[in-house]
Amino acid sequence: MGLWRRQFLHLAAAAAFPARLAWAQTYPTRPVRIIVPAAAGGGADITARLIGQWLSERLGQQFIIENRPGAGTNIGTEAVVRAPADGYTLLLVASPNAVNAALYQKLDFNFIRDIAPVASVVTVPLVVVIHPSVPAETVPEFIAYARANPGRVNMGSGGIGTPSHVAGELFKMMTGVNMVHVAYRGGAPAVADLLSGQVQVMFANMLESIEYVRASKLRPLAVTTATLPSAALPHLPTVSEFVPGYEASQWYGIGAPTNTPAEIVAKLNTEINATLADPKMKARFADLGGTVLAGSPADFGKLIVAETEKWGKVIKFAGIKPE
Repeated sequence: MGLWRRQFLHLAAAAAFPARLAWAQTYPTRPVRIIVPAAAGGGADITARLIGQWLSERLGQQFIIENRPGAGTNIGTEAVVRAPADGYTLLLVASPNAVNAALYQKLDFNFIRDIAPVASVVTVPLVVVIHPSVPAETVPEFIAYARANPGRVNMGSGGIGTPSHVAGELFKMMTGVNMVHVAYRGGAPAVADLLSGQVQVMFANMLESIEYVRASKLRPLAVTTATLPSAALPHLPTVSEFVPGYEASQWYGIGAPTNTPAEIVAKLNTEINATLADPKMKARFADLGGTVLAGSPADFGKLIVAETEKWGKVIKFAGIKPE
């Protein structure tokens, strides 16, 4: 490259920087969509609505929640991948996005390459719950029961490749127990069959199971965080106390199409972290069983990469195939 060309490109970049900075400072100038690649009412939807309401109030434009469920989050995710990288279409990122990278062999996008991490929001443990007819009060007692009854313990989940499924497969991989996976079209019908005794165990979403636990209709054994008990169920131990190294929390965050201006990503990250620092928002997430997860876009990117690698190993070990 010639000297004059290098100087021209340098000057052009320098001239563009103030314009981009001014653009980011005035952003947003119109409504912003947050695509939730899941049905309304679940953890992803609740998280998006809490964050969207805060951003609407702070930034003076509506952050509109748009649910686009289907194909294990892939339909909504691809819609964001194909959207203009201008900050006006965002994605509610969740743990299934990391799972799908290994589960689906022929996706039309690469999640790590095509979605820019903006901010992590919250991590929510699953809770290991059993039907009261199962003669176990602790994780070791359940493991002993499952080993004594190979193939007779049915494990419900919200569907193939969902967090409740892969969390159970990780448990099977690390303990050697033989449980039969029964996939449902969503967590709610799986919990319903657990309540009726059609399945005996579930690694359940906290949001979908906590009221049944509090009403003593399901017996909780442990939560799936690595070290700390859940604030929503502080009396429960963690699975990792009995199965060292076990961890299978769900997590949610915000992403954007790759090449979204860094200044806009930074602005959104700052505002979302301010949300997570607010005592009322912390308390709201705690009520739902979650712990806020503040950090930089780079921090969120590291989490996504680590989770993609982790669940890829589980999917390969268990031979999980998409529906």
